[in-house]
Amino acid sequence: MIRARELGKRYGEKRVLWGIDLDLPRGGVLVVTGPNGSGKTTLLRLCAGLAVPTEGELEVAVDRGRLGFLAHEPLVYRELTALENLDLYGRLYRVPERRERIGMLLERFGLWDARHERVAAYSRGMTQRLALCRALLHEPELLVLDEPFTALDAEGATLLDAQLRELAGERTLLVSTHDPARIDPLATLRLELAA
Repeated sequence: MIRARELGKRYGEKRVLWGIDLDLPRGGVLVVTGPNGSGKTTLLRLCAGLAVPTEGELEVAVDRGRLGFLAHEPLVYRELTALENLDLYGRLYRVPERRERIGMLLERFGLWDARHERVAAYSRGMTQRLALCRALLHEPELLVLDEPFTALDAEGATLLDAQLRELAGERTLLVSTHDPARIDPLATLRLELAA
């Protein structure tokens, strides 16, 4: 699903990523690790189509509408409720039976009781849970998750662990993390970036 050869990215004179070769087959799980500044986020943004490589080749064999992306920013509207946010994204992605899908995700991630609250009133962990719901809403073929455990409490992390186990093998996952031990049992491929 993702093939890279000598992939690199520069911002002006600054080289943030170079010489990346990888083959992630459909249904594979790639875990990307490395210190801050090693290019993890840049690699994920390239694979999500949010940045363009300056070196090498990159092929991502999935339609943009079948890709789910979780960034450092949650990409949800703070002035809307959780329900309104997911309904908006559900309409954009033309999710069939979206109300049922939204309800299931809010229930699964422990946000059902807070579904009518504005996101501005949410804690950082609740906002991260909602961002995960947003990324999963349209049942993407490729799920690109940048530090998905950030700000999650123990319960939220456990919920995400269960969700990733369920998706492994049936979806293609690209996950960057500072805590690879959490995801390592699911990994079919590992990439460690150097600073």
